[in-house]
Amino acid sequence: MAIPFIDLKAQFARLEPAIRRRMDAVLAHGQYIMGPEVRELEEKLAAFAGTRFCLSCSSGTDALLLPLLAWDIKPGDAVLTTAFTFYATAEVIALLGATPVFVDIDPKTFNMDPAGLERAVEALEKKDPSIHPLPAGYEKLTPRAVIPVDLFGLCADYAAIAAVAEKHGLLVLEDGAQAFGGSIEGRRACSYGHAGATSFFPAKPLGAYGDGGAVFTDDEELYARLVSLRVHGQGTGDNKYENVAVGINGRLDSLQAAVLLPKLEAFPLELELRQAAAERYTELLSDVVRTPHVPAGYFSAWAQYTLRTEKREAVIAHLREQGIPTMVYYRIPMHLQPVFNHLGYKTGDLPVCEAASHDVVSLPMHPYIEEPVVRQIADAVRASLA
Repeated sequence: MAIPFIDLKAQFARLEPAIRRRMDAVLAHGQYIMGPEVRELEEKLAAFAGTRFCLSCSSGTDALLLPLLAWDIKPGDAVLTTAFTFYATAEVIALLGATPVFVDIDPKTFNMDPAGLERAVEALEKKDPSIHPLPAGYEKLTPRAVIPVDLFGLCADYAAIAAVAEKHGLLVLEDGAQAFGGSIEGRRACSYGHAGATSFFPAKPLGAYGDGGAVFTDDEELYARLVSLRVHGQGTGDNKYENVAVGINGRLDSLQAAVLLPKLEAFPLELELRQAAAERYTELLSDVVRTPHVPAGYFSAWAQYTLRTEKREAVIAHLREQGIPTMVYYRIPMHLQPVFNHLGYKTGDLPVCEAASHDVVSLPMHPYIEEPVVRQIADAVRASLA
C-alpha cells in the first residue's frame, strides 16, 4: 500500500463524528458565511495562541495581505522577507505595489537570518547595495515592514528580529502559516510581532477542508481595521453598504469553522504525535543526513520533516520506487523566481538559501504516521545513500 505524504483520511476517521455534528449544525441553521461557529473559532484560536484578538479569513494569503492593507503598505515601500519561503509571502507585498527585499536564512533553521536583516535595512537606509544585495529601484524605497517566516513548523528568532525592527521603526508581520502550534519558551507562534498570520490549508498542521486563514494581534485599533477590510472595507454603522476603505472579500465559511473546531480540540495531542514521529526520524537518520535543527527552548509544529543531503535526487528516486512520496520546499528561492526578474537579483546574492534549495527534501509527516512506517521510510533513505 502506498504511503501518503500527509494522511488526512486517518485524521478524519478519528474525528468524523465530531466534524459531522458540527457541519450538520451549520446545515441546520443555514448561516453559511460568518456564522456562529466562526466567532467561536476565533475566540478559541486567540486563546490558544495567547493573543487578544483573532480574525479569521478566507486563506493564509489573505491573512498576510490584510495587515499590510491595514498598515497602508504601498508603492515606494520596502518590505523585507526571507527568500526561502512559499510564493504567497512575497506575492502579497507585490500585490500592493510595494517591493520585496529578500534576506538570506540561517543554515540550521532555514529561517530569516537576523544579522542579514540588519544588513539589508542598513543598505536600504544608506542606499548602498554593497552592504547587502538590493532590488532595482532601491534608491526610492523606504523600509516599512518585515515578514519573517516560521518555516517547516519552527518559529523564527523573534527576539533578534524584534530588536532590529524596533531599532529601525519597522512593523513586524509573522508568517506563521507553517508553524501554528509551535512555540518559543512556551509562547506560541502567531503571537509575535505587531500581527501574526496563519493558514488553514488542508495540509497545514491545523487544516480545514478547504482554504482558510487567520490573523492574530494584541492591537485593538489594528483589529478593528482588519474587521472592516475583511468585508470590503465596510463601515461600523448599521448600514452594511457603507464602505470606508478599499478592502477584500476575505470571510471564512462557517463550514470550514465547523471542521476546524473539533480539529482544534485534537490539536495538542496531534502536536505531541508529530513531535514523537520527528524524534524517531531523527534517531534513525541523524548519522547519515543532516536532520532538522530545533534550538533550545523551541517547539516545532513539524509541518514538514526536512532533511539536507547532497544526494537529494537519488533519495527522491529511490523512495519513489518504494512507493514513498517526498516533496522539495523550495527548489527556487524567491529572489530567483521569474516573476521577480525585474528586481535584478542574481544567483549568488543569497548563497545560504540557494544552497538549501539544492539539497532539502521533506519526508512524509503527519500525526498518525505509525512507527513501523517511519522506520520503513528511514530504511529507504539509508538504502538510497548506501
